[in-house]
Amino acid sequence: MGLFADLKIISKMVFHRSHGDDHKTRLDNFYGVQADDYDDFRKRLLPGREQLWNELVDNGAANGVVWYDMGGGTGSNLQYFGDNIAQMERVYVVDLASTLLNVADRRIREQGWENAKVIEADATTFLPEEKQVDVVTFSYSLTMIPDWFAAIDHAYEILKPGGRIGVVDFYVSRKYPSENHKRHGWTKRTFWPAWFSRDNVFPSPDHVPYLHRKFDVGYFYEGLTKIPYFPNPFFKMPYYIFIGKKPSE
Repeated sequence: MGLFADLKIISKMVFHRSHGDDHKTRLDNFYGVQADDYDDFRKRLLPGREQLWNELVDNGAANGVVWYDMGGGTGSNLQYFGDNIAQMERVYVVDLASTLLNVADRRIREQGWENAKVIEADATTFLPEEKQVDVVTFSYSLTMIPDWFAAIDHAYEILKPGGRIGVVDFYVSRKYPSENHKRHGWTKRTFWPAWFSRDNVFPSPDHVPYLHRKFDVGYFYEGLTKIPYFPNPFFKMPYYIFIGKKPSE
């Protein structure tokens, strides 16, 4: 993807402000003007997605599973599965933004993934086609879900005992995080939430503690990433990867 295409996306993000009376309208309004160019730019903006998928698949989350990718957007995450997607019973891309799901549906048909399907629904309330599911993932979507507590709680409810949740997203630490968790300085904790909130993205200090409280931890990683074309390349954005299991009953 060239510089001109990047600038095109950045201008849409900066100057095409999201508006609307409800979350779905705001999502479609914001992403409708950039849906077709969405994936290439975000490959560099959103790190850790492939690592999350590899960690899940390497630990058996592929063979015969029912997998729901919440806020899955254009379905680009499915490409990280490679040949493993054929081993799954079903995989669903769930999102409220119909503009992004149109791209996901086209991708699924072009790839011939007969066991994949898109669902336009709210991640906090929708009922899956199956009674309980094996895997639920959130890839840079929790920060865009207004009631993200409800999204995590709902994922817990629809997962079968022993089922896995996988999350990768931006975040900031609490001022006094738990032992062995990274602590971010005042500048990061203040600047990044203000910066991203302009696009209705809300990096939270509470994602990581809440996930650790709800699930048995299988894998956890905290990292930093550069923001493409950000004026200060040394000021990096924190992100995390989390994989947990719903405790067996």
